[in-house]
Amino acid sequence: MKTMSQTPKIQRVEVYKNHRVQLLLSRFITGDIKKIDPVFDYKDGYKYPVVEAIVGHHSDVEEFLKQLSKQGILERELYDKILHCPDCNSANVSVRYRCPYCKSFDVKKGSLIEHIPCGYIDTEDRFQTEDELMCPRCNKALTRVDVDYRKAGVWCTCNECDKSFDIPTTSHFCRDCHKDFMFEDAIYKDVYSYNLSAQAVKEASFGWVLIAPIKEFLQACGYNVKIPGHLKGASGASHKFDITASRETIPQNVMVFDLAVSNDKPVTEQPVIAMFAKIYDVTPDKACVIAVPKINENGKKLAVLYKINVIEAKDQAEVLKALEPLIK
Repeated sequence: MKTMSQTPKIQRVEVYKNHRVQLLLSRFITGDIKKIDPVFDYKDGYKYPVVEAIVGHHSDVEEFLKQLSKQGILERELYDKILHCPDCNSANVSVRYRCPYCKSFDVKKGSLIEHIPCGYIDTEDRFQTEDELMCPRCNKALTRVDVDYRKAGVWCTCNECDKSFDIPTTSHFCRDCHKDFMFEDAIYKDVYSYNLSAQAVKEASFGWVLIAPIKEFLQACGYNVKIPGHLKGASGASHKFDITASRETIPQNVMVFDLAVSNDKPVTEQPVIAMFAKIYDVTPDKACVIAVPKINENGKKLAVLYKINVIEAKDQAEVLKALEPLIK
C-alpha cells in the first residue's frame, strides 16, 4: 500500500474534489467523526454506518475507504478478522466444536479436577455430590481451590459415541444457508478502522473541504452545480473548472470557480492566468478564483485586468460570506 509520501499531492487534490470525499473530510475537520470504527451486522458482517450515510449502499463503502487509504488520506489499522460463508457470503456464522472420532457437535464440555492431597484426577462431575465436591478415592471434601484441589484442564465427552477427549475439532455453520464448512473453505477477511491522516488534516484544513459547502450554498440559491464542471468554448475545446454553476431559467447565467490553495505563503498569480486562458474561450457570466488563505499582489492586479473575481478566505464562513454579494 502506498504511503502518504509516495502518493503525489496533485493526485490527492483531484480526490479531494470528489463531493463524497468532501463530505467525509468536513465531518472529520468539524469533529463530527473522530474515528471510523466498523459496526457488526449479522447478515452483512462489519459495516460503516457513518460512511454509508455519505456514500450510499454498504457494498460501495469498502472500496471507497480502500481508495482513500491507498491515496494516503485515511490511515487504517486492523480492527478484527471475520468469517463469511463460502456459499452465501453471510457473516451469520457460528463455531461448532466436534468430536474428533464421530464428528458430532453434540459435545459436553467439562473440567478435570486434581485432588492435591491424594493425587486423584477425574472429571468434575465425578467429584460432585449434592452440595459439595468429594474425592471418590479418599472421600475427603474439596473446599479450598489450589489447597485441596485445582483445575487440571478441560475434558470433553461426546454424547453421540460416548468417547472422551481434551481438544475438539472445529467447524463452522452458516445460520442463513445452513452450510457446514471448515476453516480452509471459509472466507476470512481483515476488518479495519480508519483515521484521517495527519497530512490529510493539514491539506484539507487549508481549503479542499470548501467545495462541499460552496456547492450546497449555490444549490440553495437555485443554481445547478457541477463539481468539477466542463464547459465547451468557442474553439470547440472543453475546459475544466473546479465548480460550474448555472440557472436554466436565466440564459447565459453561468459562473465558474477555481480553488487555489497555498499552505505557507500567498497564492501566486498562476491560477488567475490559467483561468483567464479558459474563460477567454468559454466567456462565462462570472469567473472567480477562491484563494486560500490569500493571493499575492500580482494575482490581484491580473484579476482586475482580466475581470476575474477573487475571494480570499481562511475558512468556510469567510468564503460563503464573500459569495453572497457575488451571487446577488
